[in-house]
Amino acid sequence: MSKRPHVVIVGGGFGGLTLAKSLARAPVDVTLVDRANHHLFQPLLYQVAMAGLSPADIAVPIRSVLKRQANARVLLGEVTKVDLACRTISLDDDETLAYDFLAIAVGAKTNYFGHDDWTRFAHGLKTLDDAVEIRRRVLLAFEAAERETDPEARRRLLTFVVIGGGPTGVEVAGSLIELGRFVLADDFRQIRNEHPRVILIEAADRLLPGGFRPDLAAAAKRQLEELGAEVKLSSRVVNIDGHGVDLGAERIESTTVLWTAGVRAKRLTETLGVELDRAGRVVVARDCSTPGHPEGFVIGDAALFVEEGKKEPLPGVSPVAMQQGRFVARVISARVNGREAPPRFTYLDKGIMATVGRSRAVAQAGRLGMSGLLAWLAWLLVHIFYLISFRNRFVVLFNWAWSYVTYKRGARLITGERVWEKAQKLAARAEFRDGVPSEAPPAESVR
Repeated sequence: MSKRPHVVIVGGGFGGLTLAKSLARAPVDVTLVDRANHHLFQPLLYQVAMAGLSPADIAVPIRSVLKRQANARVLLGEVTKVDLACRTISLDDDETLAYDFLAIAVGAKTNYFGHDDWTRFAHGLKTLDDAVEIRRRVLLAFEAAERETDPEARRRLLTFVVIGGGPTGVEVAGSLIELGRFVLADDFRQIRNEHPRVILIEAADRLLPGGFRPDLAAAAKRQLEELGAEVKLSSRVVNIDGHGVDLGAERIESTTVLWTAGVRAKRLTETLGVELDRAGRVVVARDCSTPGHPEGFVIGDAALFVEEGKKEPLPGVSPVAMQQGRFVARVISARVNGREAPPRFTYLDKGIMATVGRSRAVAQAGRLGMSGLLAWLAWLLVHIFYLISFRNRFVVLFNWAWSYVTYKRGARLITGERVWEKAQKLAARAEFRDGVPSEAPPAESVR
């Protein structure tokens, strides 16, 4: 009996997991490798960061998703190198896996555009660990402000800067305002009447660049400002430190800075020896394969795919990754069964949306655009639908929807050891001595 073709999938995100599930009936053996043991529903990651959801509400073990798929196995590990010529991948424990077909779906990481030293002060949001860390920093800022007697230091603690005006930045900024003004307002006494200051900074001349129509971007900006956010467009960050952000001649004093400004492909793509764009994405062929290696595919955020007749590449969103995963599964199945494979991937755009806050959102599907309550209801229904399919946990979704509508958030936990000691260090960074920031450990010390 001949050996069945071996398909190796690197990454258990939307693209990788969809590809694995789509090969359930194909005459192949599937190995999915991921450095985490869970699949993350990333569109709601900001809800964990803003204490609206617990991590378990938006993540599920990959093994539990594929446990009934007889031709699939899951390995926990990190792929360090890909040898396209030899058709092998290397893991961090020096194990080597051979493959007949390879799909790289590793997703993306936070891009600081050459300023990696800013990671100490401006935390990104790409993983569950990131979300929990941001939640800790935000809640610690409120705790430190509650005990702060200096009004100026308290103002710095309650000033939050969000850098990046894409969908994630808009959602984080809106949630921060609601968290401070509605959710936490009754929990504190000293700062009850002091609304947090939330500043959203975007280098472009509009919010939501590269996807939404200008009128919907303007609607998102208006809704954010109605909530109380400050939106600074055409503003480029020149420096970030433990005490604030510099925008050219303007200085914003803040102890909590969040970075949602950009992403780049993970370092694994650099080991392929193929053409990459400036963000580290692989320039793939029409069938999502790597040029010169038709058995190797790259999908999702790690791929640069430009549809025929268009100038802009497909966005790094979950529908693109999922559709590419299904397409690659059809290609592999066709080749294994001796049929002609589909020649090119075509993306079916089902629309994009971003929530600003309760009853506030923007949505776009083709020529149809919505904003306000109608868009928010559409956002709510779409996410509930996909999350139910994702987890099949109706009770969790019901509790989430109820807490989101009523502002009752129950995930306001600060975890880790020496919590108050961390809050003290954060407060020390907010105190100025004769106009000069006091000496204190950098932001990384409060992680």
